[in-house]
Amino acid sequence: MTSIQSTQYGNVPLPDGIVSRKIRNNNGLEMHILEASPDDKKRPLIILAHGFPELAYRWRRVLPALSSLGYVVVAPDQRGFGRTTGWSSRYEDSLAPFNVVNLARDIVGLVRALGYQQVKAIIGHDSGSYVAGTCALIRPDVFQSCIMMSAPFTGTSPMIENSTSGSKRPSLIDLEKQLNLLEEPRKHYQVYYSTTSANKDMMNASQGLHQFIRAYYHHKSADWSNNHPLKLSSWDPELIAKMPTYYIMNKHETMPETVAPHMPTETQIKECHWLTDDELSVYVNEYERNTFQGGLQWYRCTVEGINQTAMTLFAGRQITVPSLFLSGKNDWGIYQTPGAIEQMRDHVCSSMKDIVLIDDAGHWVQQEQSQAVIESLSDFLRTR
Repeated sequence: MTSIQSTQYGNVPLPDGIVSRKIRNNNGLEMHILEASPDDKKRPLIILAHGFPELAYRWRRVLPALSSLGYVVVAPDQRGFGRTTGWSSRYEDSLAPFNVVNLARDIVGLVRALGYQQVKAIIGHDSGSYVAGTCALIRPDVFQSCIMMSAPFTGTSPMIENSTSGSKRPSLIDLEKQLNLLEEPRKHYQVYYSTTSANKDMMNASQGLHQFIRAYYHHKSADWSNNHPLKLSSWDPELIAKMPTYYIMNKHETMPETVAPHMPTETQIKECHWLTDDELSVYVNEYERNTFQGGLQWYRCTVEGINQTAMTLFAGRQITVPSLFLSGKNDWGIYQTPGAIEQMRDHVCSSMKDIVLIDDAGHWVQQEQSQAVIESLSDFLRTR
């Protein structure tokens, strides 16, 4: 089933060449998608997978640019997000539908529903990078290449041995206990996101939802002057605590309290070319209607070991299709897991073509420096 196409996202017009519609994905969802060149099925397909707290709308500048290269380009609101329906946001309901293998199944089902058997490239950002990596790892017959952005994909093994220190990755729960014991107690953001209170904290932010999301995006961007990431050599909690508080939070603060001191000034907001207030309103309206809990279920699957269990079926497999990693140079996400980028490059991807770090971009790289991202993606696609 498909629905009527629209060139609006709520009250905000979509960029020229993008339409919005819904389609059943053969895995229980009615997926909302943004699509460029939807009527030319002779073109190869590219899938764009967003992260948290994001939407398909995150790809609004990339969609028409890649379409102009001769592709049909589709960005879905993934399970738990936006206007896609068919999932439960109740904290107490089963997390099984949100495990990363089922998220990959969502994408495969979407590909089939779109009338395709293969995908030229799957491109994932943030937690969408894990979905993209999983798709390429378990279905290389479908996904012909893979681009992971801002979050290195570490494959089927949760145990990452750091080449410098030899230290192995603790569980997030064990790391949380160590962080709690620091002189200035801290906590891991993913463990916080797994709590029953996280969604309520964010939905009821004292500064209001609009201001909270604005501050959150600013804090993780290159616009925040203190985002100068460095490679962490081990899992020592004192070292891990060097990360900004949006990753390693103060123990007794909520996420809205964490980002509030870093709210951009009115001048900075006016100068923010990559996220106007009208564009921000799309995210605010969707999360106001839908809450954050659907996306938070993804984090719970990691913290509670559900993703690791689901991936054991594919233990030892590599991504064999051509791969690229792309991120902002000012993005701490590259290094938040010590040894992850080396694990991805040296062990997970057998055909890693390049690691590209883009100047003057933080975590939201495809928005902050959209033209540079488009050029890097285009260069990779032209050689495939």
